[in-house]
Amino acid sequence: MNVNVQFLEDGDVLRGFIEGEIDTYTAPILREELDSIRISNNLLIELDLSKVNYMDSTGLGVFVAFYKRVNRENGHLKLVRLTSRLSRLFDITGLNELMDIE
Repeated sequence: MNVNVQFLEDGDVLRGFIEGEIDTYTAPILREELDSIRISNNLLIELDLSKVNYMDSTGLGVFVAFYKRVNRENGHLKLVRLTSRLSRLFDITGLNELMDIE
């Protein structure tokens, strides 16, 4: 399986739509896409994960690194429309306490 990432810019909001599996093989693709985002002050980045059907710890690492970068550059990251499986993964790891997850 592969991962597909698309972005839609709407003023100070950048919406990302991620689809597929995020694992050891596809995480570098996702990391590269996220690294290409130019973060400005107060930019809200919403990542829709409703079409992510699998994610392992490598994927979690990509999101944690991106979260840190967004905060460092005065933006805001919000993860939206997580499947129950992904929500549970963020709950178990405690990342739901750190990150803005809807």
